[in-house]
Amino acid sequence: MTLDKNDDKRRFHRIFYHAGAVLTGSGQTYPCKIVDLSLRGCLLDLEQSLSGPPDTLYSLKLDLSEEISITMEVMATHAVDNRVGFKCVHIDIDSISRLRRLVELNLGDSELLERELAALSDLAEHQ
Repeated sequence: MTLDKNDDKRRFHRIFYHAGAVLTGSGQTYPCKIVDLSLRGCLLDLEQSLSGPPDTLYSLKLDLSEEISITMEVMATHAVDNRVGFKCVHIDIDSISRLRRLVELNLGDSELLERELAALSDLAEHQ
C-alpha cells in the first residue's frame, strides 16, 4: 500500500503505547503493534502489508485487559513499508471513554485533554 505522507501538523497529542492489537478488514486479519495512539487515530506496525484498497475501513481492537478493550473503525492515511498511520472514523462511547482515560493518564494533564476533546468535537461539527 502506498499513500502520500501527510504533513506532521498534529492537533492531538500522541501517546506512545506499545501494545499488540488486531486490525481486520477486506477479509483479512492483520496482527500489529501500536506505535502511538491519539484521540484522532493511531500509528501501527503491521506484520504484513495491507492488501485492501486505500479507502478500506478497518476495525482495530486493542485489549487493555481480558475484559476491557478499545475498538475503533479506522482508515489508512499514510504508509511507509509496514508502518501505517490511520485516522479514526468511528469509535463507540465505551471505547472513547477508555481511550480518553488512557490518554489522560499518559498526558498527566486533564486540562490538555479537555482542549483536545474540544478540538475533536470542533472537527466532528465541520465534517
